[in-house]
Amino acid sequence: MSPLDAQDAGAERAASVAATADRALVAAARHSAGRTAAVLGCTLGAAAAALAEPAVLGHTLDLLLRGAPAGPTWTLLCAVVIAAEVALDAAAGRLTGDVDGRSTARLRRLGLARLLRAAPHHAARHAPGETAARLTAHATEAGKVPAAAAHAVAALLPPLGAVTALFLIDLWTALAFLVGVPFLVLLLRAFARDTHASIARYQQVQLETAGRLTEALAGARTIAAAGTVERERARVLARLPELGTEGRRMWQVYGGTTARSTALMPMLLYAVLAVGGVRLAAGAIGVGELLAAVRYAGLAAGIGAVTGGLAAVVRGRSAARRTAALLTLPALAHGRAQLPEGGPGTLELRDVRVVRGAATVLHDISLVIPGGTTVAVVGRSGAGKTLFAAVAGRLTDPDAGRVLLDGVPLRELTAEALRRDVGYAFDRPVLLGDTVGGAIAFGAGPGPGPEAVRVAARAAGADAFVRRLPHGYGTALADAPMSGGEVQRLGLARAFCHAGRLLVLDDATSSLDTVTAREVERALAREIRPGTRIVVAHRLSTAARADIVVWLEDGRVRATGTHRELWRADPAYRTVFGADADEDTERDTGRDTERHTGRDTEREAAR
Repeated sequence: MSPLDAQDAGAERAASVAATADRALVAAARHSAGRTAAVLGCTLGAAAAALAEPAVLGHTLDLLLRGAPAGPTWTLLCAVVIAAEVALDAAAGRLTGDVDGRSTARLRRLGLARLLRAAPHHAARHAPGETAARLTAHATEAGKVPAAAAHAVAALLPPLGAVTALFLIDLWTALAFLVGVPFLVLLLRAFARDTHASIARYQQVQLETAGRLTEALAGARTIAAAGTVERERARVLARLPELGTEGRRMWQVYGGTTARSTALMPMLLYAVLAVGGVRLAAGAIGVGELLAAVRYAGLAAGIGAVTGGLAAVVRGRSAARRTAALLTLPALAHGRAQLPEGGPGTLELRDVRVVRGAATVLHDISLVIPGGTTVAVVGRSGAGKTLFAAVAGRLTDPDAGRVLLDGVPLRELTAEALRRDVGYAFDRPVLLGDTVGGAIAFGAGPGPGPEAVRVAARAAGADAFVRRLPHGYGTALADAPMSGGEVQRLGLARAFCHAGRLLVLDDATSSLDTVTAREVERALAREIRPGTRIVVAHRLSTAARADIVVWLEDGRVRATGTHRELWRADPAYRTVFGADADEDTERDTGRDTERHTGRDTEREAAR
């Protein structure tokens, strides 16, 4: 991709994110449509009361100066208008909090749901710290837009109404005010432009700083052990001066606008007062009308309310674009198909190709894995093993080709059917749940019972150490310090507990010692629901025990067959296992292979 094409693609993505952000804000406003309308109604009512106040006050003053009988009545009306303005402002403030909270919650739910529905490699586009900032601080700022927009709309009523009232009171005072209106418009335009640019830069630096902080917290032990605390502190805080600069620039823009408006407003008021005084001396207007004209000039020049509302909308829209970056993540779509009852778990890959960036990582792979087969996927680092495992169980979709399970394309399955019959175990599992037992039971569909949890834990070699915990399976995860191997066993137990017709083990025994790994493999063959197993393997013993080995090299299938066949036929296959491929390991593997072959012979004889 040329730099120009990359620039165009970046601009297209930015436009897509901006459009998505605006749609999300509209949806958030609709979600609280009643409350947003109430905010708008209250703010418009308060603005109308503020607009009526100078006229009522001016007329009341004229009546009182003349000693008219209606003076006390109009005095009471003044009090009612002022009380109404105060009450409506208070109601608007109360409702604004509700709308902000509901809108923020909706944006967070939408962002989190899309994040969890996206393929893992798409979700990993953003660092954890950045994702947290998008779903917290930026979602909060964006959630203020619906109510802020209502306030901004209402803030326009007093200036527009005040200009109209000035014309109704006296043409010359209105014209004196209009002389300064172009300056007000230019001031607002510059404020909106400069504020948007400054806020966008501030939020970007904020995201990057949050990402670095999260990385440092996750690697706290490594940092302490390496003695690089000061270096990491400097790295995390490296952009803090820039953050401060952008923050000060935002306030400078706001302060500069306020200062200029503060200088402009008195000039407008003095101009209106001067012309009004001349008109009063000429007998064209009364004292009350002069007072109303001055008050209306103040309302018409009330740029503070408009500026504040505009600033809130600008900040919120900019923050919404940060949050909307999550909403544009490609989601895995699901169909309505179900798997056939009693299917053996036959997995078929037809011309599967996967592209990451500009590179093809898996090249047109076609395989048929018979149901009930244990397949070891081997290869050097970077050969595409983990991506193969992800495609096989549809953690990601291929860019070309299809993957079928018992004849049904994985894309066409419902999400429930897919996750009910396709399970995973990983090399670094994340335990979710309140207790150890809950972490094992965690998964789609109805939760397994305590006995099923214990059976799965025994198969994974976890039952013994779990029973030693203070409350056994009821021990809170936070109170159960575990080694990497123990965490991996619980991850295996979770996969075993939900084993369907296809189970994918992505290097899921890497932290186990050899003896335990072999016990887990035997338990998987004998104690867990029969089905197809795909095992990303680095150990010779794992490959030797598998029914079929799929040997990947540079994203292509170099060969398939039994471990014994590949070991004897191609010396390059031995180098895949590195240091394990010495003579002792070869002898051990030979014995494992012979035992495996012996079991195969026995099964054939039995048939």
